[in-house]
Amino acid sequence: MAKRSKSYLEALKLVDRTKLYDPREAIELALQTANKKFDETIEVAVRLEVDPRHADQQVRGTVVLPHGTGKTPKVLVFAKGEKADEAQQAGADYVGAEDLIAKIQEGFLDFDVAVATPDMMGAVGRVGRILGPRGLMPNPKAGTVTFEVGKTVKEIKAGKIEYRVDKTGIVHAPIGKKSFGPDKLLDNFMALLESIIKAKPAAAKGTYLRSITVSSTMGPGIKINPNKVTEKK
Repeated sequence: MAKRSKSYLEALKLVDRTKLYDPREAIELALQTANKKFDETIEVAVRLEVDPRHADQQVRGTVVLPHGTGKTPKVLVFAKGEKADEAQQAGADYVGAEDLIAKIQEGFLDFDVAVATPDMMGAVGRVGRILGPRGLMPNPKAGTVTFEVGKTVKEIKAGKIEYRVDKTGIVHAPIGKKSFGPDKLLDNFMALLESIIKAKPAAAKGTYLRSITVSSTMGPGIKINPNKVTEKK
């Protein structure tokens, strides 16, 4: 078992491990346990009653967090002509076509999200083995393969995040920074959960939301009552 730091053990004393907290109460407690000097990220882990091994039980989607994530992502756009101009005007950090593909092949990966127009995907496929394992490959299901590049770049810059269930059936996502305070974090939490609920696969059976946990970057997990996710306490 990993040895825990003194500060972590002190934070853990504040948490009742047997209790299922209301969302606001859990978020406020997560802020209390965020005792590091830097602005810790507040994260949510949602365990779902799905089997990700089956294609019809995959859970994946995007959501624009009302208050953003506290981080402005670097956005790269594969586009040509007018769409390249549109992306630049919307605030994309890098815009190009074959020149960007060559740059990535040489090792360039200084961006957080990649967007592509559909006509560029044939060429972008050449760097799929580089981008795919890093979660950077543009994907229609994530809304990052689109001709609406301007709108997409603005949404990503404003706080649009992508989430997907991992192989253990858990969705991990950030909902903001410690400095946001409980109200903004609760708004972001509710937006994320509502999106995950809407993304429920038709093939999913039983209790969809098995468990929900919120925590700060270095703090202990705090369990949220799944039945309370639609209530703002």
